[in-house]
Amino acid sequence: MESVVLIGYLAAVIIGISLGLIGGGGSILTVPVLVYILGIDPILATAYSLFVVGSTSLVGSLAYMKKQLVDYKTALVFAVPSFITVFLTRKFIVPVLPDPLIVLEDVVITKSIGIMVFFAVVMLAASYSMIRGNGKNTPDEDTIVQFNVPLIVIEGIVVGLITGLVGAGGGFLIIPALVLFAKLPMKMAVGTSLLIIAAKSLIGFLGDVTNQVIDWKMLLIFTGLSILGIFIGSSLSKKVNETVLKKGFGWFILLMAVYIIVKEVTLV
Repeated sequence: MESVVLIGYLAAVIIGISLGLIGGGGSILTVPVLVYILGIDPILATAYSLFVVGSTSLVGSLAYMKKQLVDYKTALVFAVPSFITVFLTRKFIVPVLPDPLIVLEDVVITKSIGIMVFFAVVMLAASYSMIRGNGKNTPDEDTIVQFNVPLIVIEGIVVGLITGLVGAGGGFLIIPALVLFAKLPMKMAVGTSLLIIAAKSLIGFLGDVTNQVIDWKMLLIFTGLSILGIFIGSSLSKKVNETVLKKGFGWFILLMAVYIIVKEVTLV
């Protein structure tokens, strides 16, 4: 049992390293690690993930703030609807989801299985985003920020709903939205995204404090190791080709998503 816990804590460092290396992806690993390695219930794991991702992203965003690579106005426009949605989702929607979710003759899909399958679908979207890359239309550093407020608000609500349901930060959705709808340069989009992820994840976690029994000792150790990892990843990022790394990580996430779907479907 102790060896399993050690593996889980090692995975926490890897989660932070991935955030430090590519500015995302770490949140998509957190729930599978908590569920499949540490044996935590999927509902509680999504709550823990919000705290881990929020705290780690907050530390990561500080470096971008120092470099003035965070657009606070864009963050506010995107974040307010996202904050509200993720909090309401964790506070009111997740607790009242029926268990089982679906019963069709001999097929019974429990609440836990449903959340993990939906999480795997989110992972598939994340892997596609990473493998496909950022495209050729990324704004340069001198581009003037142009707001498409309705689209940014809608994207904020969608990301908030996904974050609330599965505990993923949603950086793979936020960054493209900031680049396409707010015309932010890529580096500023990453920095702004980290700040948004940090704020909405931690606010979302507040919706769980009264609904879940939190193992604070385990959670703080796991989070601390993840924060350690983000410093390691930031250091390594100067020596590693980001494009190659991001695509490789995308393929890894794709394989994990397929594994989760196969594993959960066989339980039905």
